Amino acid sequence: MAAVRVEAVLAAAEEQEAEKRRSITVEKELELEYDLGNLLAVDRNPPPAAALRGAGPRREALLRALARDNTQLLVSRLWELPAERAGGAGGPLVAQLPEPTFRLPREKPAPKPRPPTRWEQFARLKGIRRKKKTSLVWDEQAKEWRRRWGYKRAGGDPSRAWLAEVPAGADPEEDQFARLRREKRERVARNELNRLRNLARAHRAGSAVPAAPLHPTGHQDRDELRRVARVARVSTASLGRFQPRLPKEPAEPPSRSGGKKRRFQPLLGNLAAERNRQLELLRDMGSKKPVLDITRAVNKQLRQEEAEAAAANKGKKQSKRGKRGRRQQRPGRSGKKSGARRQPQQQKPAGGGSGGGRRKKA
Repeated sequence: MAAVRVEAVLAAAEEQEAEKRRSITVEKELELEYDLGNLLAVDRNPPPAAALRGAGPRREALLRALARDNTQLLVSRLWELPAERAGGAGGPLVAQLPEPTFRLPREKPAPKPRPPTRWEQFARLKGIRRKKKTSLVWDEQAKEWRRRWGYKRAGGDPSRAWLAEVPAGADPEEDQFARLRREKRERVARNELNRLRNLARAHRAGSAVPAAPLHPTGHQDRDELRRVARVARVSTASLGRFQPRLPKEPAEPPSRSGGKKRRFQPLLGNLAAERNRQLELLRDMGSKKPVLDITRAVNKQLRQEEAEAAAANKGKKQSKRGKRGRRQQRPGRSGKKSGARRQPQQQKPAGGGSGGGRRKKA
């Protein structure tokens, strides 16, 4: 009995040692293809077809063992990469991954390039190259380095200076400070108009349907101004939610496309809910009865009745206005004609009276 026990203990120890070696050593007929930049390993070895048939514990155990072996091979390759300690000697060990070799597909489409502005098109046409200027310049008055533009820039704001030079040929009685402030407001308004034009041009270039061009200052209609203001509002990251509103602008800011914001379901989520949606779609497609939206049908009927009632009321009002206008024009026309006929009869006595007076004086 003692010898049997010793042999069993030795066999168990050998089995444990083999299990430990098997946990880190994996043998494959075909070597795996690795993309360590994406932490990807591709196994080209065909799995045993007999073990994968059916759905049982044997199949699950085989798939788990296969996934475990491939993960062990990938981790072993990661340990062969150069590594370093992050955050000092006591930090975690971090491996330096190489550049990825497989190009993975994007979840969203690639962003479209921004259309060039009017100045960029003109500069490219004329061959003008942009020269980078330093942001700081030397201010002779303050004797220090200041910003080239913006708040506390070099030279200061001319409209805020205590002394303004009268240019040659200008009216000496004109207020030069008021002129400088007026010119500054005009420059700010011109820059804002150019910014809105660039936004409108970029919006037209990105949309499928071309929009009407933006006219110069003083010739914009109401729809054009509303469209440009909407494009300028939704150009922010919050889609204009925190922008100040105009006096008669609606409370809810419009979306970027002019309608409701589209919402997409996540790619990885609840599989049961996705299956139910697909089944409902197939059930609706297979049913012979059309799907009726009661709310939409009732709203359409109400709008149609309101439109018919408005058209009938408009026709009645026009007919009443026409009758009133005819009744009011008849006495006016007769009065004008009678007045025109009576004028020569009234002038005759006046001429006779004046002639008789002159004879008496003579």
